[in-house]
Amino acid sequence: MTTEIRNITIIAHVDHGKTTLIDNLMKQSGSFRENEVVDERLMDSGELEKERGITILAKPASINWNNSRINIIDTPGHRDFAAEVERVLSMADGALLLIDSAEGVMPQTKFVLAKALKQGLKPIVVINKLDKPDQRANEVLDETFDLFVSLDANEEQLDFPVIYASGRSGWASKEIDGPRENLHPLLDLVIEHVQPAKFDKTKPFAMLSTLLYADSFLGRSLVGRISQGTAKANQQIKAINLDGEKVDEGRLTKIFRYEGTKKVPIDIGEAGDIVVVAGLEKANVADTICDLDVDNPIQATPIDPPTMSIKITVNSSPLAGTEGKKLTSTQIRERLMVEAQNNVGITFSENENKDAFEISGRGELMLEILLTQMRREGFELTVSPPRVLFKKDDDGNKLEPFEEITVDLDEEYSSKIIDSMNRRKGKLIDLKDTGKNKKRLIFHAPTRGLMGYTSRFLTLTKGTGVINRIFHSYSKFEGEMEGRRNGALISMEQGKAVAFAIFNLQARGEMFVTHNDPVYSGMIVGLAPKPGDMIINVMKGKKLTNMRTQGTDENVVLTPVRKMSIAEQLSMLNTDEALEITPKSCRLRKSILDPHERKRIEKAASLAN
Repeated sequence: MTTEIRNITIIAHVDHGKTTLIDNLMKQSGSFRENEVVDERLMDSGELEKERGITILAKPASINWNNSRINIIDTPGHRDFAAEVERVLSMADGALLLIDSAEGVMPQTKFVLAKALKQGLKPIVVINKLDKPDQRANEVLDETFDLFVSLDANEEQLDFPVIYASGRSGWASKEIDGPRENLHPLLDLVIEHVQPAKFDKTKPFAMLSTLLYADSFLGRSLVGRISQGTAKANQQIKAINLDGEKVDEGRLTKIFRYEGTKKVPIDIGEAGDIVVVAGLEKANVADTICDLDVDNPIQATPIDPPTMSIKITVNSSPLAGTEGKKLTSTQIRERLMVEAQNNVGITFSENENKDAFEISGRGELMLEILLTQMRREGFELTVSPPRVLFKKDDDGNKLEPFEEITVDLDEEYSSKIIDSMNRRKGKLIDLKDTGKNKKRLIFHAPTRGLMGYTSRFLTLTKGTGVINRIFHSYSKFEGEMEGRRNGALISMEQGKAVAFAIFNLQARGEMFVTHNDPVYSGMIVGLAPKPGDMIINVMKGKKLTNMRTQGTDENVVLTPVRKMSIAEQLSMLNTDEALEITPKSCRLRKSILDPHERKRIEKAASLAN
């Protein structure tokens, strides 16, 4: 075994290059055989992670360097997965703060760094992507120092070492114009700057569970750093929660350690090492896994509460079962329960009949990722409009979640964005000139008004703007907010849409269906330009007779249908609408499909008021 263990975490904003940097660190430290085929972005192991280029689950990896083992923990860079970040930091002895040399300090950097500094970590600042033509490394370094000061860093933390790098090109240097050979200077700096934590190996075994994976062979697998003692295979252990109450008891069936990105079984885990243990069925994240003699839990960061929820039920449309394989409420319930066990940022609840399930999460991206994964697994679902979770303060006042929004855009679009944020009850907090006719605007706005806003923002800035959102706090309820202004165009019958009918209806509004798309009564096939729903027939074909017609027929030219993400479609829903999700399609619909039933309910509601 190696003599010293150093656990470091990498803090970075979305797309600042941390996963690529880890790839090259592992290649250059000899973690792979010379002839081994290695994927790009190794740490992004999930299909959606590779597609979207974001890290969703925190994952450890390990490299050996100069008789030391460095355990690297990759943290998610998106605000919705912040539940992962907070706990991962408790496993680390040091941190690499990775900052893009052109973009500079961004909101997620600020959010995670604040938590790291509070835990007493002393970060190494890595200014990455130095091969960019628009790099401004010196200005970014000044911004970083200002950030440390604004986050109340102590003198030791302010005296941070700086290294310049290009993760993609695989080099690091202590000077901007220094030699650009390999990443060895960065690894040497980690060994020199990060002191291995001192642990008592003579005490009974205890470790804090910080990550949770469900394994089809081993069952519940808990990841954590051993805080004291040694863990031996087959020893009797228990799990205690933050209040010291026993949650579970069992036998340590397996212990794994990370070698590169692979899990390797070991017989004994030592204090200071990051290990994966199996054998407990009920233990969860933030529980202490320990010897039977230990009674005091290890202190952990409580998980931040969710801010948004959706209701999921079986697909009840007339087209149910035509595209998916997993249709029953039992299958949906089992899948959601597994997700709630694996992802501590999500909470699960159900109604008495166990046929409607409420899933709450930290933001729309987290919920969209879950729905996309279920869709790919063959599920069919009906999803309600997202609902923001309110709170009450000590005086009984209603509070709602607010977010901090940072936007970088060309100066010409700033007035449009300020106007659109005002409509969503957003307040402009700061406006900076970042040079080259670019502006950085910072807003505080209620989460309610920001659902599906990213696509609207990209339209307003013609795809050139960059938007970043992060949960800020619960603040005073801002009052009612206007919903969708456009009425829905609703199909009157079930069948297949006809090009002739769609062509004649295009003048009535924006259509969501094209020729030969299946439709049914109650399905939303388009949006009207003004308020008020309208029932239309998209199946009306041209009447053909044997009489000759004067003149020529018009060419039927259909406007292409706009492709919308799940988050965008959810944000469009009114309270009486729902989204049908199947492996092949996403269809907007009315919650109650029968038009007569809808009228009856509207009439009863108006009489009640």
